[in-house]
Amino acid sequence: MKILIELPTWLGDATMASPAIENLLRYYENSEITLLGSPISIEILKNHPQVKRTELLVKGYKSIYKNSRRLGRFDAFFSFRSSFRSKYLKILIKSNNKFQFNPKRYLGPHLVQKYNSFINESLNTDFKAGKLKLNLESNSIDSAQLVGINPGASYGESKRWYPKEFAKVAIQLSKSYDVLIFGGDNEKKIANDIEEILVNNGVKNYQNLAGKTSILELANLISSLDLFITGDSGPMHLAANFQIPTISIFGPTKASETSQWMNKSSIILKKNLDCQPCMKRECPLKHHNCMKLINAQEVLKAIDNLKIINIT
Repeated sequence: MKILIELPTWLGDATMASPAIENLLRYYENSEITLLGSPISIEILKNHPQVKRTELLVKGYKSIYKNSRRLGRFDAFFSFRSSFRSKYLKILIKSNNKFQFNPKRYLGPHLVQKYNSFINESLNTDFKAGKLKLNLESNSIDSAQLVGINPGASYGESKRWYPKEFAKVAIQLSKSYDVLIFGGDNEKKIANDIEEILVNNGVKNYQNLAGKTSILELANLISSLDLFITGDSGPMHLAANFQIPTISIFGPTKASETSQWMNKSSIILKKNLDCQPCMKRECPLKHHNCMKLINAQEVLKAIDNLKIINIT
């Protein structure tokens, strides 16, 4: 059996699709899998033993057409994307069995469950959504205690907590932990703002890794953490894959749908305002209270509730 899987684009979504993909490959045991997706999604999921081929997703309609011809014929095609481009691709792919995720069919539950329901409906199965599974190695780093600070979020500014508050948490934690600051290329400024505050407060046991890691390097570093402080983001889901104790700070997005999946040591901080969740990239009310009203002391208290290490 030859199976083509079009992956979700974003790091977090691709990670949350892993239980559904695991059930799909459980159904098609001994099949040959081709993954089609963004560089990020392919990088994070390519290590499954049944994956024989990976193809980068192209955007232009002419390129999509040419790529679909080149891919060849498959016994089944599953798309975890619902964009118009993906619908166009579905028409072009040579397969008698084609299935496409429709988010409007699955209102309410966690995204992991939505993806899993898509696979169950497509295959007429009743698989349970298991743990996240990325088939990544976990390599320890020589450090007594490590905390990761992840201030960025690709979705938009509204999901980001404030550098000065992250810095306050990091300053306190630096007494017990070495500090790693994470972020992508477009998150260097917020990471540098945190670093500046740390330096001004005499903190030396930190590393600013924003823009300096590949996806696999990021995953490996996160696997080595003893504690993770993050917003709703892709790295948050990597931490869940490795069962890293995590404090997740939620503002405009739905924690019920995109919080960490099956992480026993996970605490969500959010304010439950009337305007939440707005699901906007920028605060439509211009006050950003869903994030502004969360302070460093609340995060430190939540960390204490995890009972990992005494930080006082």
